[in-house]
Amino acid sequence: MSKQLNINYPRAIFLMGPTASGKTNLALALQKSLLVDLISVDSALIYRGMDIGTAKPSLEELLVSPHRLLNIRDPSETYSAAEFCRDALIEMDSITKSGRIPLLVGGTMFYYKALKDGLSPLPPSSPEVRQYIQDIAHTKGWNTVYRQLYYIDPTAAKYIHINDTQRLSRALEVFLISGQTFTDLTKRSGQSLAYNICTFAIAPISRDLMNQRIEKRVHDMLKLGFEYEVKKFFERGDLHAGMSSMRCVGYRQMWSYLSGKINYQNMVCQTIYATRRLAKNQMTWLRSWPDSVYWLDSDQFDDAYNKILQIILMQD
Repeated sequence: MSKQLNINYPRAIFLMGPTASGKTNLALALQKSLLVDLISVDSALIYRGMDIGTAKPSLEELLVSPHRLLNIRDPSETYSAAEFCRDALIEMDSITKSGRIPLLVGGTMFYYKALKDGLSPLPPSSPEVRQYIQDIAHTKGWNTVYRQLYYIDPTAAKYIHINDTQRLSRALEVFLISGQTFTDLTKRSGQSLAYNICTFAIAPISRDLMNQRIEKRVHDMLKLGFEYEVKKFFERGDLHAGMSSMRCVGYRQMWSYLSGKINYQNMVCQTIYATRRLAKNQMTWLRSWPDSVYWLDSDQFDDAYNKILQIILMQD
């Protein structure tokens, strides 16, 4: 499971896993035993006020174990993979210089890949091209935009949901600007991460167990007041369903319910389904991760904790 280390590189730990796998609890426990500081790798946890639907660590937990790159954006703002890489590198450098090890924990796999391999050489956005795509969507619908992308780049279309209009627009925009597909360009990498990375993946041993954990999480967050949390955003007036924050799993479905588009039971069922789909996609990323990964059973917490301790302490 090990690879050749570069003695000139500092160390870093990746703790990856699908939603509801227990990543956060494991990271909190590890910080009590290792000289690590935590960096969140999650495109939803960046948003302030989005606490219940993202299973964000509690204020009490954050006081004991602060997470960097948490609560750094208002839900009205956007946050790109490029911004994450910039911010994560700054935090990793700060942690390393303090004599500690950056422990990156979260489930946004594209952020991990972008940080590890460097971002692909995608062309900058063009307001004119983006407006052209918006005009198509306005006159003919986003279904037409999706069909165009599928004809040009079926691989990208397969992984972009038809309702994810921001990513859908960007993938088509890349082709219209460069003449090359989003898929082809993202196969090229930028500068790789100059750290010795020890990578762990925590997940349930079966899909049935994963689905059970997800269903329980959804019902738990509803009991904790998730509807009220989203209702506050719904009533703000400066947010809408197309924003990156409100397209997060759970928030999108609750927004539809509050808008009167679906009933409560459908909202619950759609949230569970969307969360399971997210977890499935995360597992696909993990299984295809190009580097060595230490796999951990999320239902054997003590074993997972001890395994990480043993591996990290052996490297000292």
